[in-house]
Amino acid sequence: MATRARKKVSPKRKTATRFSWGKLLLIGVISLVILATAVHYKNAILYYFSFKSRHTLKEDKVAQARIYQIFQNHPNLSAGIDVSEYQGEIDWEAVDSIESRPIRFVFVRATCGNDREDNRFDANWKGAKKFIRGAYHYYRPDENSLEQAKRFIKTVHLKAGDLPPVLDIEQLPSNQSMTRLKVGLQKWLDAVEKHYGVKPILYSGQKYYEDFLKEEFSAYTFWVANYNFFAEEMQSDWLFWQFSEKGLVNGIPEKVDVNLYNGTPKMLGYLTKN
Repeated sequence: MATRARKKVSPKRKTATRFSWGKLLLIGVISLVILATAVHYKNAILYYFSFKSRHTLKEDKVAQARIYQIFQNHPNLSAGIDVSEYQGEIDWEAVDSIESRPIRFVFVRATCGNDREDNRFDANWKGAKKFIRGAYHYYRPDENSLEQAKRFIKTVHLKAGDLPPVLDIEQLPSNQSMTRLKVGLQKWLDAVEKHYGVKPILYSGQKYYEDFLKEEFSAYTFWVANYNFFAEEMQSDWLFWQFSEKGLVNGIPEKVDVNLYNGTPKMLGYLTKN
């Protein structure tokens, strides 16, 4: 019996077919992720896109929806912000709440390294006195730690009701080892604790915290930054959680970092300096 010759498929056609299926699969996966996200944040997204008319289209409404969602997930925790010269001139009389959640605390950047005070520190420190306030120092790894501590102590005068001082460490050293960096951090912490009579708080990103600080500085409390869109819960070993850098607050011309304290307003009061 005669057989019919098979029609050959060119290599180019095979490649195009595989590409088409791969492209369709990728589109399907992306669509599922978008759908899952939309379902998960349904209430927050509807809240923003339907009712929050005060925000313009060019602003990141998804980020605002996440802030709203995090607040909904933590109804009993205290909310706060942190500011520096990057927020510009703040009208502190207008600063009151964020996403209808009262602002309970404000951290203000005071100093950077061993030679600079934040340009807006004096104005922000005075303006933030209507809230529970705290001051932080941005640590530069390759500069003398005790000189940095002296700069902070000279600049910041804590009073009863203020939060403990904060050491902000985010950078890796370029001219020294991590071991030497940790020695310097400890010197700063010891000098500042001796001056103010209260143990400082350490601030850093989650990875930096877990890789370099968590074990060796376990005697201290931590303020951890994690902006991951899918991170939704405060970790038990965090004292503060900075979960967004895109907060919108009346009276503040630029977007601002948004934080939660791992406790109630009453507990926050216990944390302040006597």
